[in-house]
Amino acid sequence: MHINPERSTRPDYDLLVRQVASVLEGERDLTANASQFSALVYDTLADLNWAGFYLTVPAKSGNGEDLLVGPFQGKPACARIPFGRGVCGTTAVKRETIVVPDVHAFPGHIACDSASNSEIVIPLVKNGKLVGVFDIDSPLLDRFSDEDKAGLEAMVAAFLEATDC
Repeated sequence: MHINPERSTRPDYDLLVRQVASVLEGERDLTANASQFSALVYDTLADLNWAGFYLTVPAKSGNGEDLLVGPFQGKPACARIPFGRGVCGTTAVKRETIVVPDVHAFPGHIACDSASNSEIVIPLVKNGKLVGVFDIDSPLLDRFSDEDKAGLEAMVAAFLEATDC
């Protein structure tokens, strides 16, 4: 059973990983699970202004791939991000989590929401394939710690395990 914990800047990530499994139990659809996951993150982590998915799709023009906005919580966002551009596109290329304490200092940052000051982006890799990225923005500078990085990576792993993609 899912019990929603209070919003926190220091959440119990072990509990949240179990909550992911509980919320997604019995459903394997990517859209449904991504919607539930982004709502859970947005509702349980304090000081966020955006939490959601960008999914890998063929590039709109030319060869290669882009990231297309998927289920999210927050204000409207950039719809399409080329691989290699901004924090999300860089994460897609590197396939590693990127924590940015001050997005204004990140070369090539894409300002979808001028209120965002820090960001963490986790790649979604399943069976060797990049499915997309999970992006979280905060209006606070230096919002995301090493503990957040490890905890969110564990939550994303639970999401990927529970989801067909």
